[in-house]
Amino acid sequence: MSFTYLEGKAGMSEAGPRTRPDVHPVDEVLPVPKLALYGFQHVLAFYAGAVIVPLLVASGIGLSPEQLVYLINADLFTCGIATIIQALGFWRIGVRLPIVQGVTFTAVAPMIAIGQGAATPTAALLAIYGATMTAGLLTFLAAPFLGRILRIFPPVVTGTVLMMMGLLLLPTALTDAAGGAAVKGTPEFGDPKHLAYAGGTLLFILALYRLRRPFLSSIAVLLGLVGGTLVSWLLGDTTFDQVGKADWLGVTTPFHYGAPTFHLGAIVAMVLVMMVTVVETIGDAKATGEIVGREVGRDGITRALRADGVSTFLGGALNSFPYTCFAQNVGLVRLTGVRSRFVVVAAGAIMILLGLFPKAAAYVAGIPSDVLGGAAVAMFGMVAVVGIQTLAKADLRDERNALIVAISAGAGFLPTVVPQFAQNLPKDLAAVLGGGITVAALTAIVLNLVFNVLTRDRPADAGETPATEPITT
Repeated sequence: MSFTYLEGKAGMSEAGPRTRPDVHPVDEVLPVPKLALYGFQHVLAFYAGAVIVPLLVASGIGLSPEQLVYLINADLFTCGIATIIQALGFWRIGVRLPIVQGVTFTAVAPMIAIGQGAATPTAALLAIYGATMTAGLLTFLAAPFLGRILRIFPPVVTGTVLMMMGLLLLPTALTDAAGGAAVKGTPEFGDPKHLAYAGGTLLFILALYRLRRPFLSSIAVLLGLVGGTLVSWLLGDTTFDQVGKADWLGVTTPFHYGAPTFHLGAIVAMVLVMMVTVVETIGDAKATGEIVGREVGRDGITRALRADGVSTFLGGALNSFPYTCFAQNVGLVRLTGVRSRFVVVAAGAIMILLGLFPKAAAYVAGIPSDVLGGAAVAMFGMVAVVGIQTLAKADLRDERNALIVAISAGAGFLPTVVPQFAQNLPKDLAAVLGGGITVAALTAIVLNLVFNVLTRDRPADAGETPATEPITT
């Protein structure tokens, strides 16, 4: 079935004849049953990627099961609000396209690094939230100008950052696959039972992809987590004790853990995260615009970035994390041909409802570490692959670009291989340089400025806007 046919089907036969033929398919309001069905499909495609970030952060900074349940609820609730802001829009905020907003993976490692430098898990959350709110506010204010400075983030920089992000997150995935940080250093760590659950989950995900069914592929990680957890529960290795303790209904309250704290190092790290998400948002907004037949110019990009900033600020206030466009849902729009942005608004409403039920979050929090690790190996490995694909757009035959990648990769591994590296630095600076992804990103940005931007003789790709085409008015 061709995409052209799907477009026509989504625009006419699925929604019925339009009473106003001048309405663009993006602005068409479908019947409520179809809004609910298509919206729920977007939620399924997005769900695993949304809840995996709280799971990884909780594991990395040592949160309690109760705190994890609350984080998942807060995440889903805020994802719904962020998605509605982006798709429905208000004032000059929101690109008004069928785009789903979710927590960015880019922030996982910096948030864990920030958390590990804090005295307690709660102090870690407060530092993360303070940095998140600050970065969101700065993104909102800088939105009109960000498109003009993107030439300092060509493929050689963004590709290096993404590649290192995936490579440096893989040890976390493998730690979970071996039983989790909670059992590290004990005889249970690396037990064949844990590796069997992780390997089985990973093989199940690969089998779903092997079937080459697009919808199954879009929720393969979610099904892998469900399948692995179910097997572990049936064999008596997983319990859901927290479900009984969780309330049926719970409302996310602002600043649940107290007033956020603001540390320079954490803020710098989160601002760098938002610079990477700027690139992601521009690419996703332009791609979605092409799919639905609505051009996204500079004003549209600015509105999309403002929505990222507002959502990220709300994320910090509502006990969640930084937000960006979810690429898998862009692919779902292309796959189904359903172009109405109100489908995504419906998905946002469903997310808000899910965020009001702590028992649902408690089930997610019950996913065992080894099952989570098996799925995370695939996801983090794919992040590295995306980085390598992005690097393919750079001219690595030019020794300057090759050196940027090589030196940045080496610098990125420094905090991991030599953890004493940041110990003698000031606390705020150590929070920035204590994470390999941030070190790699800073190194790549500085070297690109020295070799490519601040010189007249630049490689052909040095000034390209990454992951998208030039922004037009």
